Amino acid sequence: MKKPLLAVKEIVQITGITARSLHFYDKIGLFKPAQLTEKGYRLYDRSSLEKLQTILILKEMDFSLKEIADIVKLTREEQKQVLKKHRQTLLAKKQRLENIMTALDEYVSGNDVSTLHIFDHSPILPLKEQYANEAEIIYGETEAYQAYDEVMAKMSAEDQARYFSGFEEIFKRIVACSGQEPSSDEVQQLIEEWKIILIQFMPCDAELLACIAHNYKYDARFNNYFNQFKEGTADFLYSAIMYNISY
Repeated sequence: MKKPLLAVKEIVQITGITARSLHFYDKIGLFKPAQLTEKGYRLYDRSSLEKLQTILILKEMDFSLKEIADIVKLTREEQKQVLKKHRQTLLAKKQRLENIMTALDEYVSGNDVSTLHIFDHSPILPLKEQYANEAEIIYGETEAYQAYDEVMAKMSAEDQARYFSGFEEIFKRIVACSGQEPSSDEVQQLIEEWKIILIQFMPCDAELLACIAHNYKYDARFNNYFNQFKEGTADFLYSAIMYNISY
């Protein structure tokens, strides 16, 4: 003869849920026993077990207990509609997790944080935009920044990309010369080329160059960016620029 009712320990054995969770589900009204014994022990019938298995499936699908309590009251057809909508939510979460994993792998590989796309689907601004906002707040009143901002506003995205690419190419060539002294003719020629690009966008006096050199060396973000080319690049650039200013 089949056993008509199941005790807590048997539900635990069948499903893997903990007795503590069963007690909690009972307390919040999500899953109540079919009946109680005279001593207060919980007993469950087969239909109760089916409901619990539905609850566990929905929980594994990342529904909250409150959401599950509402879903189990719906018809099968209504539940399907809720699940279809939830699938879209899960797809968005999946995309976000994939973006996070990509950013994590790139960061571990040594990529500069400014190149990461971790904030692409977040209310937090992308890092490059944060840096631009920071520069505007700190330097926005200066003649150099206003000149730079005016020129950049007139440039297309392609021209801006070429502009930054030109800087990066010079930095790579400077790294290739890092075995020399910062004061060497070859290194100083590269600093002059860097200044030629810079002068196209802003007044470039000794004070501004010193400020840039200081940021390259002491701002952790610039430091990390340059040191991804080769450890010590930020310090080398600082010394090369400061030498150029003084002579």
